[in-house]
Amino acid sequence: MPETKLGLDVFSLRSQGWTPFQHLDFCARWGVKVVHYSEVRLIGSLEPEHLRRVRAHADSLGIAIELGMLSICPSSCIFDKTQGSAEEQILRMLEPAHILGSPFVRCVLGFYTDRQSDGGIEARIEDTLAVLKRVRSRVMDAGLKLAIENHAGDLQARELKGLLDAAGTDFVGACIDAGNAVWAIEDPHLTLDTLAPYALTSHTRDSAVWPVPEGAAVAWTRMGEGNVGIDRYLNRFIEMCPGRTLMLEIIVPPEPRVMPYFDPAFWHAYRQTPAWEFARFLRLAQCGTPYAIRGAKDAATLEREDVEESLRWTINILAATAAA
Repeated sequence: MPETKLGLDVFSLRSQGWTPFQHLDFCARWGVKVVHYSEVRLIGSLEPEHLRRVRAHADSLGIAIELGMLSICPSSCIFDKTQGSAEEQILRMLEPAHILGSPFVRCVLGFYTDRQSDGGIEARIEDTLAVLKRVRSRVMDAGLKLAIENHAGDLQARELKGLLDAAGTDFVGACIDAGNAVWAIEDPHLTLDTLAPYALTSHTRDSAVWPVPEGAAVAWTRMGEGNVGIDRYLNRFIEMCPGRTLMLEIIVPPEPRVMPYFDPAFWHAYRQTPAWEFARFLRLAQCGTPYAIRGAKDAATLEREDVEESLRWTINILAATAAA
């Protein structure tokens, strides 16, 4: 079976004010083998000479690079029109990906509020599919793929699967995000089961889910501190996605997000969600207990501690799995 490599999305360290070279040095100290620059701002510049220097430093450390961008849906609330059309933004990333040695460009549709927009998430999926069809030949000619993430509660796994099938898996695949699943009222294990055959890479973090009077609260946590069975998730990922990067993306917000599913209006954004899928999420919530709010501390310091503790926990789990 191909080796599962440990990776880190450096969005996890976004408050540190580090250069891409400092990100690479940090990851090397922890034995991370793949570094993901999920937004252009994290790598600093798409200027070719800068990218060659980053690639050379990564090569010297034995680290591979994955490259990403944000929304490719022109009607999404997070699409940045100032950077040109969706097609222009995708095509602009192809040469940087080639320079950095990234086999794909990770991208996203949008944000959970897109589910509440005119036409719902179905209209946003159609807009994204139209963009993908227009860039297909150019992406394939470059020898690359697009890794589309279930991002910030925008797409449930079933919806992303449908988008990938419609676009064509010869040039698109999935970036499976375990944490974003709970923002889409979805059991992360269901997300993995659905999208594993499409996986190009991953974003992995733990989550806590618990009942509140409005419905359920969800919180992203350090690895090992949630209640969604992230240890079982890691083992299943290794089994189902051989050779794909187990990429940590650690985000621990100060407050949980409430999913008010007892309010009928909440379901306008989830009209097509099957009851059996929601039941799996509901089971998580019913079994959960509140995630403790942490004491105040400098945000950058706390962010780095979150990442380091999560790396330590994950490395120990992977070592135990390898020894079993």
